[in-house]
Amino acid sequence: MSNVIQLNVPCQKQGRISRRNALVGCFAQHRRFGDDVFWLKENAELLNILESSSEELDDHALEFHQNFYDQIESRMGFFPQYYRFLLSICLDLEDLGMPGSKGEALAQWIAREEFVDTELSDLQRFEARRLMQRRGVEPLPDDAGLEDRVRSFMDRSDTFTMPNKKAAYELTHIVFYLSEYGRRDPELSTAAVTSLEFAGLLAYLEQNADLLAEVCVALRFGGQTPSPIWEDWLQRETHRFVINSGPQVSAQDDYHDFFVCNWLMAVSGQDAFVKETSFERMAFFRAEPCAGPLRDMSECMFRLEDQRSSDWYTMRPHVQETLTEIGYDILTEAENSSDKFEIFFAGFARSELKGVAL
Repeated sequence: MSNVIQLNVPCQKQGRISRRNALVGCFAQHRRFGDDVFWLKENAELLNILESSSEELDDHALEFHQNFYDQIESRMGFFPQYYRFLLSICLDLEDLGMPGSKGEALAQWIAREEFVDTELSDLQRFEARRLMQRRGVEPLPDDAGLEDRVRSFMDRSDTFTMPNKKAAYELTHIVFYLSEYGRRDPELSTAAVTSLEFAGLLAYLEQNADLLAEVCVALRFGGQTPSPIWEDWLQRETHRFVINSGPQVSAQDDYHDFFVCNWLMAVSGQDAFVKETSFERMAFFRAEPCAGPLRDMSECMFRLEDQRSSDWYTMRPHVQETLTEIGYDILTEAENSSDKFEIFFAGFARSELKGVAL
């Protein structure tokens, strides 16, 4: 008879760099393919977060993108409609340590081809300018008013008292570009900070972790301290993510929420990307959030028609009676998270826009 000796050796915890390497490898090689625009989007977002957060990588992580980097000129030539994604990935790879200097030549080629002139959106033009200026190229020398226009958009705070996710995400991205992703003071006006706070209130009332994390990052880039109520909730949500792995997992997941929540952790001085990762296909799922009260609040105010008022304390009882217990708790937290809640609600109520005479 043989004796079986069991060794109680503790499992070795995955290291910080290993977790990041596996994350980069997953998005580079295991979820999608290089000619898929969603591959470009996912990898551009991840590399941007890692580069702007000064996250440490080693050479093995960059090797996952070596083939892409080697062929980037031909991809740019055949997929010029994706020039912003392609240039962003190229610049971040180089700034993270990839040997090479293709970014400057690509930026000069984009300027010669005048691709930025094809953009209809000031936000897209502003992003393209920011990318190309990283290599000293100015694509819009005659457009002196671009920054003024995007700042004017930010300063119209009433825009951000009403649910409009597109406008809110554009607001946060303008701050990212103005601040060089936290590298310089974006010189936000008081009105722009108020706009961010209003967008954050809407996101919290909806329990939208993705948008709220971006708002908090933008506030920090603007030299502001976000509400502890918001950031404490986002920290809890970050730790509640579940990562599934294996060839069968779906890429239709919450990867972007996972990215930006961890980005906020890094920007606020906390450990980011602490979940164990694996060198294979992975999917990222946020724990089921509680239903926020935003929709119920909006429906309540709409039904009130001529009875609605911009005064929060007059409307509070009407709103409160339509909410679940959890919805009421979230609303109370939102009230306590900002000293601008009453001003925010005055815009949210739209009492001056009760109807349009035709």
